[in-house]
Amino acid sequence: MTFQTNSDRNAAGEFDTDVAIVGGGPVGTFLAIILGNTGKKVTLIERWSEAYGRPRAVTYDHEIARILASLGIDSENDAAINYHDELYYWKDANRENIQILDWQSTSASGWRVRYWFNQPELESRLTNIATQLPSVRRLSGYEAVDLHQDAESATLSIKRNPLEDAQSTETRTIRARYVVGADGANSMVRQALGIENEDKGYFFDWLILDMLPSFDYVASRKGEPAQWQLCDPKRPTTIVPGGPGPVAGGPRRRRWEYMVLPGENPEELTKPENAWKLLEPWGLTPDNAVLERSAVYRFQARWAKVWNKGRCAIAGDAAHLMPPFAGEGMCAGLRDALALGWRLNAILEGRVGAGVLDSYSSERIEHAKHYINFSQELGSIICIADPAEAAERDRWMKDELKARAFKPVPTDICQLGPGIWCGDAAHAGELSVQGVVEANGKRDRFDQAVGFGWMVIGLDADPAHALSVGQREVLDLLGGHTVRIGSMGTESDVVDVEGTYARWLNGIGASYVMLRPDFYVAATAGSPAELRRRFDEVVSRLHVVVEPERAVA
Repeated sequence: MTFQTNSDRNAAGEFDTDVAIVGGGPVGTFLAIILGNTGKKVTLIERWSEAYGRPRAVTYDHEIARILASLGIDSENDAAINYHDELYYWKDANRENIQILDWQSTSASGWRVRYWFNQPELESRLTNIATQLPSVRRLSGYEAVDLHQDAESATLSIKRNPLEDAQSTETRTIRARYVVGADGANSMVRQALGIENEDKGYFFDWLILDMLPSFDYVASRKGEPAQWQLCDPKRPTTIVPGGPGPVAGGPRRRRWEYMVLPGENPEELTKPENAWKLLEPWGLTPDNAVLERSAVYRFQARWAKVWNKGRCAIAGDAAHLMPPFAGEGMCAGLRDALALGWRLNAILEGRVGAGVLDSYSSERIEHAKHYINFSQELGSIICIADPAEAAERDRWMKDELKARAFKPVPTDICQLGPGIWCGDAAHAGELSVQGVVEANGKRDRFDQAVGFGWMVIGLDADPAHALSVGQREVLDLLGGHTVRIGSMGTESDVVDVEGTYARWLNGIGASYVMLRPDFYVAATAGSPAELRRRFDEVVSRLHVVVEPERAVA
């Protein structure tokens, strides 16, 4: 089986880059890494020359820990990342529990459900990884001002950021095979593409205070949770970790978020003297803590109606905005980057057709909408400033909590929208289970011991024998492979050390699972015949490029 490579198609040197990415935040930079790791030529355009050194996102979930692990960032053993073996409590004005969420467990995908970090440090690490890749070029201090595309390319016009260099008239034109806008809520790329937003009309202003105490704050507040919501109508407040401090082993950062009440002036609240007044009841003063950032953010709930047009796509805040109550905003953006990255790599390598980008929109929009709606639902509980309404909320939530014997709400399972997965297969469209295995001379999580990408796993069965010759060739074209997994002492490529895969697949009556490069399940199957049928279904949605005479058998 043959396919045309990117280098073959670009032999004439008619393009400046394979992919131009507008926006050098975590989403755009992570996408540049995914593409650069496979040798794609990437131009990353960032508006500012200097990185923004203040905290923003402070938490991510198990899926992002799994994604970061693919870059060698181990969230369990990294001085720049921490976690709390603790539940997530919501309390009323009297500090009585009205809700408990499970932010303590290890997820089915092999990582804890919640981690805490400092965004400037993570961004710096991602930027360092990206700039080490020879095919990635970062242009800092430029902003995109125009975009147009034709059947073969997308062309960006960029100029020096006038806020950094008001005298410069320098402009550049970049002709790319594809353009991605990861350029924030006011995305130029989205606007140039004429993409409209679906806006839920949700607006709440909150004051964000990022603090660096000079002492161990959690230890000093005996009996107070490390991560919780104070649902007090007098001032709804979020109190959570902010990631490690600047000194290893030293005090950790903390974050307070205060709802701006009706009639209050947000700008007045951000003034340091007013911030310190709000912090005084929590034992923080200018003498024992540093105020790293004071800013008011407007929490919103919206998403773009489509995320790709022609040779262009959008990701991150350019594609969606959600309230922060579920801690999923940056998480959604990194999922976007991974979903786009494996598709663009396959397109540029001639393995699949450009039509595969349509499934990026259909899958990711529904997934993001789930978290937007979930976050808004959480906000509707938290953002109550009316005492009578808050009292009614407290009553029914306490009754509900008692009825389930104070059992924490588990981390929810979210399914992709329609796309490259089989709707009638158990667990398809969901993040795959991951366990500890032995393979290639080491014991680790499956991703780190075996790898990731397109993969067909067989439990005590050889998937290579179950697939047809043509199907194995298609899997090889996609850069994928087959894996036989079993218990110790069985004939297998990989040892299921803790029985995770046996419990998972036996529990759903499956012997085979087909995984995608983004760790999502494309299909599961109970027999070779069912595997072959579902494999063909997945491939048909991938727009795989094969020679007619070598089509799937």
